Amino acid sequence: MTATLLKSSTSPLNAPRIHRLANGLTIIAEQMPTEAVSLNIWLNVGSTMESDDINGMAHFLEHMIFKGTAKLESGEFERLIEQRGAVTNAATSQDYTHYYITTAPKDFAALAPLQVDVVMNATIPDAGFERERQVVLEEIRRSQDNPRRRTFHHATELTFDRLPYRRHVLGPAEVVENLTAQQMRDFHTNWYQPQSITACVVGNLPVEDLIQIVEDSFQQAATKPVNLDFPTPQSLVPETPFTEIVRWEVTDDSLQQARLIMIWRVPGLNDLPETYALDVLASVLSRGRTSRLVRELREERGLVSNISASNMSYLHQGAFYISAQLPTENLAVVEAAIAQHLQTLQTDLITEFEIAKIRTRTTNNFVFGNETPSDRSGLYGYYHTLLRDLEPAIHYPDYIQAIDAEAVRVAVQRYLSPNAYGIVTIRPGAE
Repeated sequence: MTATLLKSSTSPLNAPRIHRLANGLTIIAEQMPTEAVSLNIWLNVGSTMESDDINGMAHFLEHMIFKGTAKLESGEFERLIEQRGAVTNAATSQDYTHYYITTAPKDFAALAPLQVDVVMNATIPDAGFERERQVVLEEIRRSQDNPRRRTFHHATELTFDRLPYRRHVLGPAEVVENLTAQQMRDFHTNWYQPQSITACVVGNLPVEDLIQIVEDSFQQAATKPVNLDFPTPQSLVPETPFTEIVRWEVTDDSLQQARLIMIWRVPGLNDLPETYALDVLASVLSRGRTSRLVRELREERGLVSNISASNMSYLHQGAFYISAQLPTENLAVVEAAIAQHLQTLQTDLITEFEIAKIRTRTTNNFVFGNETPSDRSGLYGYYHTLLRDLEPAIHYPDYIQAIDAEAVRVAVQRYLSPNAYGIVTIRPGAE
């Protein structure tokens, strides 16, 4: 095992220690002078690990994790957590799943083993599986009834022809209806192994104590069979950029206004240095009332009721989205205006005022987003799970500070053609 201390020039408060065990488990610990401790258990297991015939398994398993172990009956973990005034939750995404508790420091040694036990030793009983299946199916139905979710699904299906990011994390109802408890047990045994896990713990206890408590908790929980043939996560090849304008048109009777989403395939986290200028560009285009698209299309011309740009970075591929909510009759003119902005950015440098504003906002957001143990444990877990590295997490503001106007122009020229993109237009149904 090894231990490494990382320090940040941007925020000297960020000084996590990395502790790696021989079985592949990584523990990241940091003392933080606030009266709480957060343990965030991250696994590089998400919907990308699934095949089409088990799509939704990772998310369904997240639900079943809390349905009991050999030591804890279903519901007992939550009861013990709530009894001490702690909180717990979980989330599943395309590239990861994570589970966390936040407790008072005095309760951490008692509650951490319980959290590790439910994550590592879920029994996944048949009866509980069938009951929870109905909960998951209802979540899928609610997702389908949500216009924002539907819009996002249309966009991702156009963005990704081949990569598993095109699939829904929740999975389709017809697949979830046919999953079996044994399939889930096998999935859990295959993937919920120490090699997949980064356990991040931040709070007001000495770092040595935090590490020891977490390490002991995993040793106590080591009752599940070890998968000696641990599967290696597949390396996925990014999809090629659009070479022309590819249009999808959809009608949605529930909408009062149209939706427009323009899409470019861009680098993901596996090509991290290429993402920073695109992050800056998203801010230039749509962060705040004085940003370019918001100022022209909403504030000055009144063509949209809402417009935003985002650089979404999955592990193997990124997607740069510009989305707007607008009257149907404005679709063509808004698309043309966005394309013209990109054409201008191909040749003209953004201003020093824009760069300075983004640098200040990024630094402030980094500080504000690191104020709690939960914030820190989430930051460390996300980056280490996906990149096996904390340096990009701690120094993100430094990388943004280093981006200049020329770097933004190069990024637009390289990745955001005004003549080649995907576009989804969603029109309201007939009046």
